[in-house]
Amino acid sequence: MAIFHIILLKFKDLVTPEEAKAACERMLALGNNCIHPTTQKPYVKVIGGGKDNSPGGRQNGMTHAFITQFDNEEDRKYYAEKDPAHFEYIASVKDLLEKIQVVDFTPDVF
Repeated sequence: MAIFHIILLKFKDLVTPEEAKAACERMLALGNNCIHPTTQKPYVKVIGGGKDNSPGGRQNGMTHAFITQFDNEEDRKYYAEKDPAHFEYIASVKDLLEKIQVVDFTPDVF
């Protein structure tokens, strides 16, 4: 069953727009860069993401959002615990972020 993975980021105030854009592009590139160890094919479906533009004012400081999808728990577990491309991305943005929030859900499971 599909698992949706929502990532909310708040970049530090001193991060330039160019640095934030590059970090976002690297996040979106995970759809091609995360390769399954068995199939040797991309396994993370990047639904999309970008800079917040909500008029509601309830972002709690978060500036960017991304949605990815995994086909199953095994793929999510590999991504979270072992995927070198994912860990490389984390290392590339950790000093740029003030806050990160992650929420996963399986559709129609309440």
